[in-house]
Amino acid sequence: MSEQVFTVRAYAKGVDQAPRKVSLVAALVRGRTVADALVILEHVPKRANLPVKKAIESAKANAINNHGLDGATLVISTLSVTTGKRLRRFKPASRGRALPFEKKTSNILVEVAGTLKPKKAPVKKATSEEKKPADKPAKEEEK
Repeated sequence: MSEQVFTVRAYAKGVDQAPRKVSLVAALVRGRTVADALVILEHVPKRANLPVKKAIESAKANAINNHGLDGATLVISTLSVTTGKRLRRFKPASRGRALPFEKKTSNILVEVAGTLKPKKAPVKKATSEEKKPADKPAKEEEK
């Protein structure tokens, strides 16, 4: 019997970093196992490692707790970084001018794939004969 592979998603929307910078970190862990990706992200000296790590941990938690997948079999199948909302802001300049700029945000999509945990065998119920404890000697009363 072949094992079915299930995918689970997690989104991190509105990350206050430019998508170009976040995608550099995402490219390091794309296609790896979840355990390897988390170890790699621990040692990446970029600010974008924290939101990517949180998104991967969220996808892992969704897969294990909500869908019953085995944590050891999880692999990152999709890791994409897209542009989020852009906030238009203005910087004061000389002679009363205002120079416009945009604060860029990112959306991170993580999909992990894995197999279901093996089901435990149901516990057999003991019959009434097996439940009875062995006869114990009667206690002697103290004087």
